[in-house]
Amino acid sequence: MAVRVLIEAAKVLSQKVGDLSFSEPVTHVYNPLDHAWRSHRQYLSKYGKGSKRVVFLGMNPGPWGMSQTGVPFGEVGLVKDWMGIEARVDKPDLEHPKRPIDGFECQRSEVSGQRLWGYFSQRFPQAEDFFEDHFVLNHCPLVFMEESGRNRTPDKIPASEAEPLFDACDEHLKTCISTLKPEHLVGVGAYATKRLKALFDQQGYGIHSLLHPSPASPVANRGWATQAHRQLEAMGLA
Repeated sequence: MAVRVLIEAAKVLSQKVGDLSFSEPVTHVYNPLDHAWRSHRQYLSKYGKGSKRVVFLGMNPGPWGMSQTGVPFGEVGLVKDWMGIEARVDKPDLEHPKRPIDGFECQRSEVSGQRLWGYFSQRFPQAEDFFEDHFVLNHCPLVFMEESGRNRTPDKIPASEAEPLFDACDEHLKTCISTLKPEHLVGVGAYATKRLKALFDQQGYGIHSLLHPSPASPVANRGWATQAHRQLEAMGLA
């Protein structure tokens, strides 16, 4: 039941955000729920069963992670070898020459995903053991790029364009949380934590914030896994 709801919710989200348009400096938009749907569906089907104790929330896909694999923070090697997920990935309608979509043939590593999933795979050598009680989602499924190839995060989108985007993303997240029935919600980074508090504060969930594993963060580059473990211990979730 849960899997079916998650799959249908992802389809609805994909269609809603796929109908939106964005102005410069955004020149290219990727929607992995579309071009990487097969592997995203595998992720939901394989690991979205039942209720979860903890749901982690990221911001949006990275160019070498979910953009390639359809899995949040989905660094290719860990998605294939630890999660056991692999499928054909299509090209987006408008591909940025500096951010090609090679799917599971991508040779680039998504550092954030390597850190996040690398940590969890060390704690849970069998992916099924992690997903028994945990799940990972992104708030926004879209990747925004400028002409230079520079990433533009959802919080930098103009308010008039962000409103329908956030409405669709918030509605999807509410559906996922009501389906997965977690006790704890963990925002991976400030953006995700802010969205969780805006939507679920005073609803009885434990809402926490985890240091984002991005290499753009000087703090995260000083031993992210050790810091993350300490934070999760303090939350009672390690």
